Amino acid sequence: MLRELTEDILPFWLTRMQDPSGGWYGRIDGEGRLVPDAPRGAILNARILWTFSAAFRVLGRPEYRAAADRAYLEIRDRFFDPEEGGVFWSLDAAGRPLDTKKQFYAIAFAVYGLAEYYRAIGLQEALGLAVRLYRDIETHSFDGDGYLEACMRDWRPIADMRLSEKDRNDAKTMNTHLHILEGYTGLYRVWKDGGLKARLTGLVGIFLDRILRPDGHLGLFFDTAWRSQSETVSYGHDIEASWLLEEAADLLEDPALSARTSDACRHIAAAAMEGWQAGEGMIYERDPAAAHVDTDRHWWVQAETVVGCWNRFRRDGDAAWAGRALDTWDFIRRELLCPDGEWYWSLRADGTHDTADDRAGFWKCPYHNGRMCLEILE
Repeated sequence: MLRELTEDILPFWLTRMQDPSGGWYGRIDGEGRLVPDAPRGAILNARILWTFSAAFRVLGRPEYRAAADRAYLEIRDRFFDPEEGGVFWSLDAAGRPLDTKKQFYAIAFAVYGLAEYYRAIGLQEALGLAVRLYRDIETHSFDGDGYLEACMRDWRPIADMRLSEKDRNDAKTMNTHLHILEGYTGLYRVWKDGGLKARLTGLVGIFLDRILRPDGHLGLFFDTAWRSQSETVSYGHDIEASWLLEEAADLLEDPALSARTSDACRHIAAAAMEGWQAGEGMIYERDPAAAHVDTDRHWWVQAETVVGCWNRFRRDGDAAWAGRALDTWDFIRRELLCPDGEWYWSLRADGTHDTADDRAGFWKCPYHNGRMCLEILE
């Protein structure tokens, strides 16, 4: 894992994705070709900030500090909206605002990255920016019973709240709540604010009471009253949530909540394993309503499977979970590592590598696979 992180994943981003004129390129396609004029996404840049901040904190290498500093300046100087607050969804290749909507998923990732940068570097300004974004989320997204998806630049309601073209246009989603929880966990680790603690506690409760289904899977799409709008199962999000929820509960230091969360997370992790098969990794998703199963093995799903399974082994001592983590790691090394750096987007159901989707881009980042390595190392 140390070799994969320091000799493959991070060098790819250091040598091929840094723009000499500043910031980070927006895309390398699935064939490994740089697309220098591609838009630059807030999510990608926030995830780069988190990854290199965490890598510097754990490994102490100066090149990781320099990359974290570069990512921090890009977020601070270009993605922050100086007039309305929040962060822009995307910039053009010259660093000018392109899509100025306020997607709370992206703002949450900026909180996550800035909090980790503060944790690694100790720069008070970064903590201040993270707190400002947390307050933007609370002011404009929280409706008293969860978090809405998106707004226009000036925080007015927006008709199309979708995170991406493949998503439903619903008011509340599991995905955005998961990553707000993740961002708030990172922020609470370094800023023990009472209001933040209450909101983080509330987020854990939303997962246990609103999002978790009786079958152990997480619902994905909801209206404002938390009525489910989809039966689709996302195996990667299930296994990712199973460890992120316990991480959050641990920080809150509430024994009753921790016990309840751990019970739920055992259920979630066991349900996720419906999509896993020895030697073949974790499939993507299942939609019972459409009688459709997507058996592609996406890069991020495999990374989260390693962490989620190892988390269950570490907490419960059941060697079967360690075996699943190690088996998935073997699958990753065998099927997903690109010969010229980073990971393929996925292994398709027919056994071929997906080179149509990005090697690095708006959604393809060093955070899932880099975090997998760092979590196991720690």
